Amino acid sequence: MSVAQILAPASEAEAAEIIGASRRACTPLSIDGGGTRAGLGRPVQAAATLSTRALTGITLYEPDEMVIAARAGTPLRLIEETLAASGQMLAFEPMDHRPLYGTTGEPTIGAIAACNISGPRRIQAGAARDSLIGLRLVNGMGETIKSGGRVVKNVTGLDLVKLNCGAHGTLGFLTEVTFKVLPRPDVSATLALRGLDDARAVAALSAALGSPFEVSGAGHLPAGLAGGDALTLLRLENFAASVAYRMDALRQTLADFCKAEALAQAEAARLWQDIRDARFFAVPSPLAVWRISAAPSRAPLIVAAIARSLAAKHFYDWGGGLVWLACAASGDAGAVVIRAALGGQGHATLVRAPEAVRAAVDVFEPLAAPVMRLTKGIKASFDPDRALNPGRMYAGV
Repeated sequence: MSVAQILAPASEAEAAEIIGASRRACTPLSIDGGGTRAGLGRPVQAAATLSTRALTGITLYEPDEMVIAARAGTPLRLIEETLAASGQMLAFEPMDHRPLYGTTGEPTIGAIAACNISGPRRIQAGAARDSLIGLRLVNGMGETIKSGGRVVKNVTGLDLVKLNCGAHGTLGFLTEVTFKVLPRPDVSATLALRGLDDARAVAALSAALGSPFEVSGAGHLPAGLAGGDALTLLRLENFAASVAYRMDALRQTLADFCKAEALAQAEAARLWQDIRDARFFAVPSPLAVWRISAAPSRAPLIVAAIARSLAAKHFYDWGGGLVWLACAASGDAGAVVIRAALGGQGHATLVRAPEAVRAAVDVFEPLAAPVMRLTKGIKASFDPDRALNPGRMYAGV
């Protein structure tokens, strides 16, 4: 769907005026940041797009306190460059969706918060919502809301920060976000185990994650995905001496699986970026792409069940707890097969598919009736007239 008009307020007050006017005119708004994730979620039927593109700039950075705040339209690149100059980082390693969607533009820090975007380091550092400690937004009634602040333990009552992180702009138009940050590791090294099948690989990943050696990345690429043998990857980060000791110890821990080898730094960095951004499925773009979350012990069984009915490619992140899967985008893009394989014990999100498919199937995991009632109630409290991103996550919400 093409949207006729893009509205880019230069201030929070202007955003509130636009939303209030749209509500009174019964003309819903689609919310946009850098335009790099337009295909994420269900299509929105809106009269115009409300963009954060003019709301830019870092508003607070205190390296000693390890906290950074910025207006929602600030490019993620600027945030990461600013943090890197002080030897710090966003610990949750946010994914870049541009390879999957073939989009250009700049990912924004507000979209990272709105969609709870995380990457491979989530298994160690938590998700974006675990680092988000404050935000400002304008709700669907044109009211400005501030929640959280500059320290971690500042929440009383309903935690609006966590509630809005991952709400995909359905509850409010984010204008500013505040994240806690962590020091960048001095050294990163990756061990690779070659030739393991899925079940054996997940067992190796689980053994590594259950060890005391602080694994910060744990993924498995089946044979052919990265151009050769199956690769089971384990990343260790910290000071050089610590990484060297833990690499040797982890080799011994995994000796019963197969001999582990250290990858060259450039190759390892490329593979982790490919895993983070699901670049293995960037082309051909007609393929539907699913993001499946399940218990690692069940993940190979789920993939095997899907494979009995559906031709698909896949790989694992988060020690097997996250499965990326690509299949034909025709029909329901495999929704019935995938959710039947999950059996209600996990979540499947349709990350990429044609607009018609995303309008016809459940993009996010269907909610049980009591949870849907709660979801509708929360939406109504923030946006009673469905002025913001109506239907982005669930039809009619």
